[in-house]
Amino acid sequence: MSSPTKTPPFPKHPFLLPISEVEGALETNVDNGLTSAQIPQLQQKYGPNELDVGGAISWYTIFIRQLANAMILVLFFAMALSFGVKDYIEGGVLAAVIMLNVSIGFFQEYGAEKKMDALRALSSPSASVLRDGKTIVIPNAEVVPGDIVNLKMGDTVPADIRVFEAMNLNCDEASLTGEAIPVEKISSNEIHVPGTEKPAVSEDELGIADRVNIAYATTIVRKGRGRGIVIATGMSTEVGKIAASTSKKRRKAGRSMNWKKYGKAQPVKGAFRRTYDFFGKFLGLTEGTPLQIKLAKLAYFLFFCALLLAVIVFGVNKFAQPLPTEVILYAISTGIAIIPESLVAVLTITMVVATTVMRKANVVVRDLSALEALGGVTNICSDKTGTLTQGAMIVKKAWLPSSKVFTVRDSMDPSNPTAGTVTQADIKPEEEKRDYDQERTTQAIKFDVPEEKMNQNQNQKKKPELEAEITPDFRLFLLSAALCNLSTVRYDEADEKWKTTGEPTEIALQVFAHRFSLGKKSLVGSGWNQIGEFPFDSSIKRMSVIYDVPENNDAGLSTENSLVFTKGAVERILDMCTHIGTGDDQRPMTEEVKTQVMDQMTNFASQGQRVLAIAYRPWNGRYTPPASHNPETDDALRSEVEKDLILLGLAGIYDPPRRETTAAIHECSNAGIKVHMLTGDHPETAKAIAQEVGIIPRNLGVLPASIAESCVIKATDFDKLTNAEIDALEELPLVIARCAPETKSRMIEALRRRDAFMAMTGDGVNDAPSLSRADVGIAMGSGSDVAKSAAKIVLTDDKFNSIVAAIREGRRMFENIQKFVLHLLSSNVGEVILLIAGLGFRDASELSVFPISPLEILWINMVTSSFPAFGLGREKASGEVMRKPPHDKRRGIFTNQILVDMLVYGVLMGVCTLMTFIIVVYGMYDGQLGQDCNRFYSESCIPVFRARAAVFAELTWLILISAWEFKSIRRSMFRLNPDDESSFPLFKDLYNNRFLFWAVAIGALSVFPTVYIPYLNRDVFKHTDISWEWGVVIGMTIVYVLGIEAWKFTKRTLNILDDHKVVRGAWSQGEDGGKSRFGKSMSFSSLKSWRSRGRTMSNPPTTTRASSGGQA
Repeated sequence: MSSPTKTPPFPKHPFLLPISEVEGALETNVDNGLTSAQIPQLQQKYGPNELDVGGAISWYTIFIRQLANAMILVLFFAMALSFGVKDYIEGGVLAAVIMLNVSIGFFQEYGAEKKMDALRALSSPSASVLRDGKTIVIPNAEVVPGDIVNLKMGDTVPADIRVFEAMNLNCDEASLTGEAIPVEKISSNEIHVPGTEKPAVSEDELGIADRVNIAYATTIVRKGRGRGIVIATGMSTEVGKIAASTSKKRRKAGRSMNWKKYGKAQPVKGAFRRTYDFFGKFLGLTEGTPLQIKLAKLAYFLFFCALLLAVIVFGVNKFAQPLPTEVILYAISTGIAIIPESLVAVLTITMVVATTVMRKANVVVRDLSALEALGGVTNICSDKTGTLTQGAMIVKKAWLPSSKVFTVRDSMDPSNPTAGTVTQADIKPEEEKRDYDQERTTQAIKFDVPEEKMNQNQNQKKKPELEAEITPDFRLFLLSAALCNLSTVRYDEADEKWKTTGEPTEIALQVFAHRFSLGKKSLVGSGWNQIGEFPFDSSIKRMSVIYDVPENNDAGLSTENSLVFTKGAVERILDMCTHIGTGDDQRPMTEEVKTQVMDQMTNFASQGQRVLAIAYRPWNGRYTPPASHNPETDDALRSEVEKDLILLGLAGIYDPPRRETTAAIHECSNAGIKVHMLTGDHPETAKAIAQEVGIIPRNLGVLPASIAESCVIKATDFDKLTNAEIDALEELPLVIARCAPETKSRMIEALRRRDAFMAMTGDGVNDAPSLSRADVGIAMGSGSDVAKSAAKIVLTDDKFNSIVAAIREGRRMFENIQKFVLHLLSSNVGEVILLIAGLGFRDASELSVFPISPLEILWINMVTSSFPAFGLGREKASGEVMRKPPHDKRRGIFTNQILVDMLVYGVLMGVCTLMTFIIVVYGMYDGQLGQDCNRFYSESCIPVFRARAAVFAELTWLILISAWEFKSIRRSMFRLNPDDESSFPLFKDLYNNRFLFWAVAIGALSVFPTVYIPYLNRDVFKHTDISWEWGVVIGMTIVYVLGIEAWKFTKRTLNILDDHKVVRGAWSQGEDGGKSRFGKSMSFSSLKSWRSRGRTMSNPPTTTRASSGGQA
């Protein structure tokens, strides 16, 4: 990537300057463009027009990151010590372990980066520019400041451009500003401050969304054409500035060295904290996901435990000088016994399997650690456009003055006019409704609901809805919607799907007309001839066209008069209308009628719809276009055309939610995860969409008043609050409208102060800062490169339910990590107990005798334990995995249950193996421990070697069987599935995970060759073949299984160390599409669960979290 581009010199921001001054500053010409001689100099000065969004991470950075893993560093130390005492076999095995762990992590992360490189290379846009007086097409990267760029519908704007020519030019800036409606561009530099008549004189007075004479890089031209001068490229563009903010490093508080500002002691404090941060980062103790930090701390804790055990070994041998090699080997053995050598490999491979599963489910994991972090997510902050919704428009309802409402049902495809059905219903003015909630008093504490209110919905359901029919007034409405329209809708036979072009709002109207076979193309084909057009003007917010009526038209219209069709903002169209309705239903447009129309508009808007008015008028005779055009006569003619209109009806257009969104939000709620919507839309639209997908209840009365008031908030109101005022809110808002990038970042920080662990979803450039700052950033595959580079996870199908699938996979993986960590560490505890107790077994030389040799320990830890641990990592998700609260990030995988189980099973394992050694040596051979049996085989060492073989075989079987037992941490191995009614489902349940089944079976059989193969048994493993000892091994294995089953039975019976389910309140997000579960009465305590969720942030969670939001 190039270095950051420079900004051309301007006396003011170019949107404030006339074109002549912009030309002069950039030494260009709007008629001829730049010259060929200028290009090389400008390219050298400003660099390529590319966004430096980080690109690919170098292979050596990934490799070093793997080497700096905490467990790897500990293994390095053990390997060095083994080579130091010339135990080359043990040192070589440890070296192989390190290579395996590093290789697995390196190739997985490197593969993920290559996948992202492929995603970044999917598109390579080009630009049409004017150079040397000729129009040429060049790659976007070659565009430089001063280039004259031609824009047309469908183009991606290559750089920030000062527009000097605009013909109905509309740009979709949703990815940059969050504005869902395309913005019309102008060429003038006379722009007023919003809400005033004052012209803007400085760039501080206008945000980027209001600088309507600037077309921004990466935005898309939705309509019209235009030309402009490039004023900024690469990282100097507005999108580049946002990209830079995502990678900008922010120093932690208290790290400043400024003694003047913070006092004389600050340089010392700052230096100490920076040093701590450096070593903490290198050792993995301060940066990373909760699991990474926990495992790093575990590695160093075990390392210090190994040192402590070594001191104990040396102490028992009275710190003899020089220390005998046997004592050093024994110390190394105890150190190896306490370190789970295969943990890193098992963890990494488990994550590899999980990422492979997610990749098939259209989820690309860029950062290997992000997947396990998903299991702890308590809050999701999601953008609306394109994430919760389709990012497209569809006509939802149409209202006619004859009191008919047409409704599009079962259609979520904005391009397909054949999807779904259209129904119609008659509506009549309703009597004033009683507000039962307002009539209530606080004394009605049991929430008894009047029968009338309970039956409201039932009464409404009785109103019939019929299949839509084309009446004369509806036909005229459809004619106007189709003809006053510049979009196209067609069915592509080759691709077998509907395709559209144009501005989303017009596409929606055109598709609606196509539902009744009244599309513009067919109408024009039947003789409708356009003879005049007055394009959409943002200042008057309407558009008009004039058509001649064909002979024998289906509408029965007279051909003597041309017809004017107009559409636009309701308020502006109403001012132009003198009548409403057609035929016998036509009546004058009085103030009362206007109020009724505005009430209907409010009704549609409250349902999340953008409302347009459709009108027409017959022209007096045939319309003759003027011979010439000039602004004054055109404005006068337009005023003449657009007067005395007749209102035909209203169209409610909305951005439909994705079909799977509500169910996904409901599953999040069941899992104790709260979903927040942060959008740039209007508050009423945002509220309606949030209610439709179930983020907030349709009836906010089910929530406590204090929470309902802050449930939906405008970004301007949220930004006015101080951090202290935000923290004092009972609950953080579920919906923030008119959201700016800074607002999203403040929301993320507010959640973090409440100790939440949040994911941020988004697809636009404006989402990038929040994606990078959130604990888990989730970008959409169709989104901007900036957003994808800032995120840890990319959804290639853009579906919100893929997030739930990723969280489910993260939780499954988290549970499985708990299982195999318990499996590995409990065996380590058993081995340490065996070896420490073994210090008491002294031979004739007064040296401690190994109850189990170092190579036996390595064999068990790396070979015997690893494959069953891999199998536990492949366990399927339990039925309860998405009905539990998010795991506590403070505790991570090391919950009270895991820690207690690890000690119980470890002690049980250590006692069983120790008793086996004692029974063999002391029960059969009267305590004969021989001499120098740690290094060599002799006749005197036969009792020790036979006892070691029995201990080795037993420890192997205990570890293997514990893997089957740990398929469920609480349920009996003999009945893992509570719903299985068969009498003895053991073998069926165990075979359900075939990898684990065969890992245990083959591992159990592998004991026999290691015990009986000559040379391998006595010279490598330091044991020999056995016979009657198998009876002791089998007996102790049965004792171990009975001990585990007894402990599980105790936990179930006493209900201790249990994972509690999510507490359900009166309403949960996503439930019934956001509708309340409301009976005739309900307890007040159920509402308390909602209220209490916000307060759990200030104190560590104990046993429960509320369903609709893990923590917020």
